[in-house]
Amino acid sequence: MKRLFPIAFVLIIAVVSSCQRKGCIQPDPWLQMAHQKIIRTLQHLPDTALMPRMIPVGSKEWKTVGIYDWTSGFWPGILWYMAGFSGDSILLKQARHWTACLEPVKKMREKNHDLGFMMYCSFGNGFRLTGDSLYRNILLETADSLVTLFNPRVGTILSWPWQKQNRGWKHNTIIDNMMNLELLFWASRNGRPAYKDVAIRHALTTMKNQIRPDYSVVHVVVYDDETGKVDSLKTWQGASDKSMWARGQAWGIYGFTTSYRETGMKEFLTTARNLANHFIERLPADGVPYWDFDAPGIPNEPKDASAAAIAASALIELSSFIPDKDTASYYLHTACRILTSLATHYLAPDESDALLSHSVGSKPHNTEVDVPIIYADYYFIEALMRLRNMKNGTSD
Repeated sequence: MKRLFPIAFVLIIAVVSSCQRKGCIQPDPWLQMAHQKIIRTLQHLPDTALMPRMIPVGSKEWKTVGIYDWTSGFWPGILWYMAGFSGDSILLKQARHWTACLEPVKKMREKNHDLGFMMYCSFGNGFRLTGDSLYRNILLETADSLVTLFNPRVGTILSWPWQKQNRGWKHNTIIDNMMNLELLFWASRNGRPAYKDVAIRHALTTMKNQIRPDYSVVHVVVYDDETGKVDSLKTWQGASDKSMWARGQAWGIYGFTTSYRETGMKEFLTTARNLANHFIERLPADGVPYWDFDAPGIPNEPKDASAAAIAASALIELSSFIPDKDTASYYLHTACRILTSLATHYLAPDESDALLSHSVGSKPHNTEVDVPIIYADYYFIEALMRLRNMKNGTSD
């Protein structure tokens, strides 16, 4: 979501030029389409603090959730991206309005690890575009809440506090939590320097315990909260404890790429590349994964456009960190191939408020299966914006 890591400008130009020769997607037409849909959505979305989350089968409008849902930050984040793209003053006003609704979330101490998703996608994008000091203060308070979940004996941020009572998991960490570290890295540059150490420790512990020898990602690691030892490896949304849940793999690529950008630690770059390579080598022909790469009914299993969009966004940024031009071009071209497939075969109908169809929330729980989901749209837009900025040689 942020700037490019310092790298030779000539290398970026060379990689982008190579990708253009191979027929990369042009982001602006799809961003313009997104702009039109979002303007239309705002015209009939109730003026409340309820945020779009998914569109049920047979419907064309978003089903909404409260501000404490883990997905609540994606709609304001979309509005910020679109305001930045279009310069539309109406969208800027709407982005401020919907973001302000989330301010109470900053005080969720010891309750929710998803504060990064909720607040950095909203207030973080807002601060990036406006520099508003109010947003800065809210983000710092949110980071203060997030670090209360860090257990120094384990070395990770607790993911689901309620699972201690529900399942006897003393301390659990899900791969999704890598996505919340960006908030802590940001906070470390804006008045909370110690939070960088927390983020690095979490990433290192996750790298050690949550990645299998074949570079597939474990969804949940359960730890002993006193000794820090690994108790068990689990899944919650994957096909099995040993399977490769598609969105989890995408979270891993994205999270370790971010960690490298923020630290320059080469082990994070190596990890991001290994996770990306394994993801890419197992992709179906159309570049969009099934909800789990090991789902038992493939090819008669739902695809997950959200996992594809997350991975595409991560691969674009990852490509900017690779010194070898051919390898960088490979990651960027793969991201373009994924985005082209999404834009060609996974678009929601014109009458739908969503951009993408065919995402999967949790197949094992039979919830949000093969429907539009807000975070798929968010990362699709983010990926297009990253590609656009890379081509234009800008960072915002």
